[in-house]
Amino acid sequence: MVKTMLAGAVLAAAMISPAAAQTPAPGSGPAYPSRPIRIIIPFTGGSATDLLARAIGPKLVERWGQQVVSDNRPGAGGTVGAEILSRATPDGHTLMLTSSALAGSAALYPKLPYDTLRDFASTTQIASTPLVVVVPPALGVKSVKELIALALKKPREINYASAGIGSGTHYAGELFKLAARIEVVHVPYKGTPEAITDTMAGRVHYMLAPPLTALPLIKGGRVLAWAVTTAQRAPLLPDVPTLSETGLARFEYDGWFGLFTPVRTPGRITSQLTGEVTRILALPDVQDRILSLGAVPKSSTPEALHTLLRTEIETRRKVFAAAGTRVE
Repeated sequence: MVKTMLAGAVLAAAMISPAAAQTPAPGSGPAYPSRPIRIIIPFTGGSATDLLARAIGPKLVERWGQQVVSDNRPGAGGTVGAEILSRATPDGHTLMLTSSALAGSAALYPKLPYDTLRDFASTTQIASTPLVVVVPPALGVKSVKELIALALKKPREINYASAGIGSGTHYAGELFKLAARIEVVHVPYKGTPEAITDTMAGRVHYMLAPPLTALPLIKGGRVLAWAVTTAQRAPLLPDVPTLSETGLARFEYDGWFGLFTPVRTPGRITSQLTGEVTRILALPDVQDRILSLGAVPKSSTPEALHTLLRTEIETRRKVFAAAGTRVE
């Protein structure tokens, strides 16, 4: 169903030749792209964001005949990479593929070196994904209910890992804390791979992790998966219940990823990027790749992505306030 909807949305874009895509109409400006494209990834290599960027990057190379470079700039829940983008030349040759952490940071940090809603131009959503509650086998809990019972028995002695302050894994962790009415300690990392590695090793007790990085460890028995955060079960984890099924009524979290440019990027370039990436997301091999990672390919208009970002900032601000989450 996902493939059918996306394919219909990009039929016109798919029929444009690569040469036509780079040749502007008379008087519309220089051809784009005219040199290599840099995609800033504000998280570490092997993160969900990184894997998605590397799924679409080679297709952009095929389409445009220009090199596409993935530039990992992790730190501070994605804000390091976002600051770099905010200062980049707005000509479409520097992009950022990021997660919903962009909204989380805006909701949590009192001062940022950029304005999240004013300094970035939305291009298109890339994908959505659930998170999965994982624990190390050595913890000895056999379900989410047992994990919650352990946390209730040992307030502030149980901790959870995240990909950084303000990240989607942090936000979902605070949502889980509120829903379960437990007192646990947040342990932020530079990125998802580092966080899940320490979870696997038992240095932290649990994590709400993206399937894109958790699946190999789940399949190998290195971590145990006890629930997913979406309203429906994940196709690649059909035997893992939703958090609602475990007793946390109406719990739902669906993470998202999007592509952004600096705010003054010409509209014709933003439109071209939206069309190209939407067409790429409709390709069967790209869809299969993203689905195999536990995510769902999902494109959008720039306006829809901007609305999603604004709404998420407001929602996360309320959740962080209710959870008592603060940063200096």
